[in-house]
This record gives sequence, C-alpha cells and structure tokens, in this order.
Amino acid sequence: MSETEPVLLDRDGAVATLTVNRPDRLNALDTEVLRALLDALEGLREEDVRALVLTGAGEKAFVAGADIEYMSQLSVDEAQRYAELGHRATDAIEGFPAPVIAAVNGYAFGGGCELALASDLRVASENAVIGQTEIDLGIVPGWGGTQRLSRLVGDSMARRLVFFAERVDGQDAQQMGLVDEVVAQGELDDYVADMAADLAAKPAFALQAAKEALNYVHESDLSAGLTYERRLWSGLFGTHDQREGMEAFVEKRDPDFE
Repeated sequence: MSETEPVLLDRDGAVATLTVNRPDRLNALDTEVLRALLDALEGLREEDVRALVLTGAGEKAFVAGADIEYMSQLSVDEAQRYAELGHRATDAIEGFPAPVIAAVNGYAFGGGCELALASDLRVASENAVIGQTEIDLGIVPGWGGTQRLSRLVGDSMARRLVFFAERVDGQDAQQMGLVDEVVAQGELDDYVADMAADLAAKPAFALQAAKEALNYVHESDLSAGLTYERRLWSGLFGTHDQREGMEAFVEKRDPDFE
C-alpha cells in the first residue's frame, strides 16, 4: 500500500491498524478520506480481524476534524450528503464485528472526536486534546457526537462540551470518562498494540457477541436487551471456543481458542 494513500492499512496477525494518512492537514476528513476509511472497514469485515486499531499519522493529530476548507463551500444538499458519509463511517466503526481501539494522539476535534466516540475503547496520549468544537464554526456535531457523547460523559457534561466547544486534555478527558486510559506520548503505539493483541487472543465469536449485546443497550429498553443477551449467550453453546474455554477451566489449563 502506497504511503500517499489517504488511509493506510497494517496487519499483524489478527490485529489490523487503520491510519488516517493526511498529516499535512492534521488528518482532516474530506470525502476522499471518508470513502477510503469506509472501503477499508468493509474489506476488513470479510477477513479474520479480531481487534482493530484506529489512529492518525504523525504526532500532531489523531484526526483534527472534518475538512473546514471543504465544508465552507457546501450547499445544504451537499452538507447533507457529507453528513451521511460521516455517519456511514462512524456507524461502520461502531458496528465493526471486532473491538475497535481509538489511539488518540494529538488533536481530536469535531469529526475526529466522533470517530473516537464510535470506537469501543479510547486510549489517549498525554499530548491529546479532544473536543466537539463545531459550535465555534456555526454548526453542531453532525456525525453522531450529540448522541454518543452523553452516553460516555453524561447529559450535563455533554451539553457543556458542545455548547462551549471546550477542548480537554487527556487527563481531563479520562476523568470525565471520555477516554479510558492516558499514556505517555512515546508509549501509545506499543500500549495499544499490547491491548489489541490481548483482545485478538480472546474467543472471536464470544467477543463479537459481547460487542453486539453492549451496543444493543442503546437501541432498546431493558427487557428487549435482556432477551437479546439471552439469545446471544445460548447461541454460543456448541461452538469450539465455548467447549474449549469451559473444558480448559475444568482441566486447569490455558484454553486454545480458534
């Protein structure tokens, strides 16, 4: 894969890494980048990927946001299509069959924050600065930020972050629940690689079912969610990983998952 492509794909066994590769523009998301990201995500769905890392090229930005220069000239109809493309990308991340880890290095504003919100886990470096900053551009978050942010930080904090376009560093982001962990800038890649390797060693079908059940929390009431969980749980019985995991526990040995 050419280093000039808008999204780079790297594979290490069952771990895939997608890197938004536009460092000269702080990895801002134009239509070319979004389409490349969608194509990569769709292609990886057909492969044996058990953990996916999402990051940005360079040390200055994860993704600094949508491309403001591009957006400034959009008509209402064009903006609608751009919003739909952004939603397709964030939905594809949220619905990816394996856990997605956002490795947030540097700026993660606007659409960049929304990519991280759609991920399952978020690890930030000490130089991370994160925010839904759209209000200062005369718009609102348009790729899921108004919906996903409050699920992590609560309604009141989400309103504050959106209304004031606040930019928070990694430590503050962790304190409010916006990111899970903060590590030194030079340790981010290795730390996330270890996390991804640990996830990739877990039983794939069970991990996928767990993600589906956790995502379903936001789509249903408690009763429907519990019914869905029971169906997923029982459906895993009879799989190799279920039998192997339980037999290994009884036999006091490490499991050998598929």
